[in-house]
Amino acid sequence: MPNSVKHPRRLLAILALVLLPVGTVTAMTTASQNDGAQICEIKATPGGAMVRLDALIHADKHVGGTYTFHVEKSGDAGSSTINQSGDFDATAGHSAILSSVSLDTKGAEYEATLDVVIGDKSFSCTKQIGGN
Repeated sequence: MPNSVKHPRRLLAILALVLLPVGTVTAMTTASQNDGAQICEIKATPGGAMVRLDALIHADKHVGGTYTFHVEKSGDAGSSTINQSGDFDATAGHSAILSSVSLDTKGAEYEATLDVVIGDKSFSCTKQIGGN
C-alpha cells in the first residue's frame, strides 16, 4: 500500500495543493465577471422617438484593449443587427465612449451587448428594452 494512503493527513495536504489552483482560478473568474459592471456600461439616452445607446468604458487607470458592440433591434419598422468593434485606449479616471448607435423606439425592442477585452480579462455588459 502506498505511503500516502497510510498517512491520511499527507493525502489531504497533497489534495489541497492540487485543488488550490482550481479554487484560485474560479475566484479570479468570478471577480472578473463582477468587475464588468464597473468597467463597461451601455447607456440608453431617449430623445423623441429615438434612443441613443452609448457603449462606455470606465477606467480607474490607463488601459487599452478591444471591444465589440452588438445591437439587435426588432419592431414595427423591421429589424436590424449592428456590429461595431475596434481597439480603444482609455485614460485613467475618465469614461470613454467606444461606440454609439441611434435607434427608432416606436414599438421596438432591442438587446445590446458590449464585450471588452483588456489584457487577458474579458468583461461583458448587456441592456434590453421592451417594445412600446
